[in-house]
Amino acid sequence: MPLSHSTSAMMFGAWLAIGVPVSANANVITDWDEKAVAVVMPAGTAGVSQQVYTAQRTMGMVHAAMFDAVNSIERRYQPYLVKLPANPTTSRDAAAAAAASAVLAATDEKTASAMKEALASYLKSIPDDDAAKADGVKLGEAVAAKVLEARANDGHDAVDDYRPRTTPGVYVPTSITAASNWSKVKPFAIKAASQFRPDPPVSLSSKQWATDYNEIKDYGGKSSAMRSPQQTETARFWLMVGPPAYHPFVRQLVIAKHMGVSDSARLMALAAVGLNDALIAVFDAKYHYNFWRPITAIRNGDIDGNDLTERVADWLPIDNTPMHPEYPCAHCILSGTIAGIFKTTLGTEDIPEIAITSTAAPGVIHRYTNMTAFTDEVANARIWSGFHYRFSTRVGTDMGLRIGEYVALNVMQPAQTTGPQQQLPQRGPVPVAR
Repeated sequence: MPLSHSTSAMMFGAWLAIGVPVSANANVITDWDEKAVAVVMPAGTAGVSQQVYTAQRTMGMVHAAMFDAVNSIERRYQPYLVKLPANPTTSRDAAAAAAASAVLAATDEKTASAMKEALASYLKSIPDDDAAKADGVKLGEAVAAKVLEARANDGHDAVDDYRPRTTPGVYVPTSITAASNWSKVKPFAIKAASQFRPDPPVSLSSKQWATDYNEIKDYGGKSSAMRSPQQTETARFWLMVGPPAYHPFVRQLVIAKHMGVSDSARLMALAAVGLNDALIAVFDAKYHYNFWRPITAIRNGDIDGNDLTERVADWLPIDNTPMHPEYPCAHCILSGTIAGIFKTTLGTEDIPEIAITSTAAPGVIHRYTNMTAFTDEVANARIWSGFHYRFSTRVGTDMGLRIGEYVALNVMQPAQTTGPQQQLPQRGPVPVAR
């Protein structure tokens, strides 16, 4: 999506403000992750639109390019895509910065111009000598070109041909659905969009359906009297979408763990790749099952065939419902994927305290020291916001954990291995509790 001149100017000002590390433990990977998020999702970007998904795709390419650029010098891991010849004295910082800059520059001409200035400014802060930096820039740009070429025809621009279900002459809401074509995007690491597709949603005649229906009816309504102020805050906190929702979390962990450039590049690349595949997988499932959202179900509670549900004619969720099918919960899959990657790579679900803010709740800070607590909060938030049923959040979180584990065990493995560190068994679909 092209960026306006004023938006580009604001982004460049933000880049200059973080042109040098803002933390003693920040490095080129975290610096350029922050810069990249500001490019792909500028401040003020709201709602769920195609930009959210294309933004995450760009972040995946940025981190794949940074990782392969750094890894071409250090050669500690198998490459994500390429391992180019590089002198050991080549500047890792210059290589990573140039790789990220080159991927972002491909957005449009105005962004390309701003990125040229941003890279020049950043290079001045790198203490390596000019020859090492020049070699790094050359390497980073070469790797970025390979990554951009590999993703050029990956299906991200496939035609949106979603067909609304109706009968001749009958009106249906006319807003365009979001990401109906995203399951056609070539995955970054998983084998196919449907690889982790779960079982169908619960039966509308089941007790589970009635239980989860009534929970969200009571706690997810805009004017709910049962939802506490803290639950409302949490629901609004997780209205944020896209890279600003999860990349700062990973970035802070990298900084808190005092990771070096190579390990930072790998963990953030695993996260960026995993988040992309989570989106591809979740939209495969969503449009395969096409399950109704709570706002539709609750306003039609008298036709679901379940005597334990009651219709509420004027029910509304806490905010506008995202324009795509309900099942499974996308935020749950994304948070689950991050948790799966962390648990697999770090060997524990406990983490140093991470404090994040939300683009949807200015001034609010949430803190986390455990990945299960993190995924539980995200799942509850989507129930309290009136967007997802409890069974959908459970399935979504589990699906994300499986995707994260798969990504962490199958790409960018230590160089001494000759193949994937561990090939996961082909487990069946994610089960639904009934």
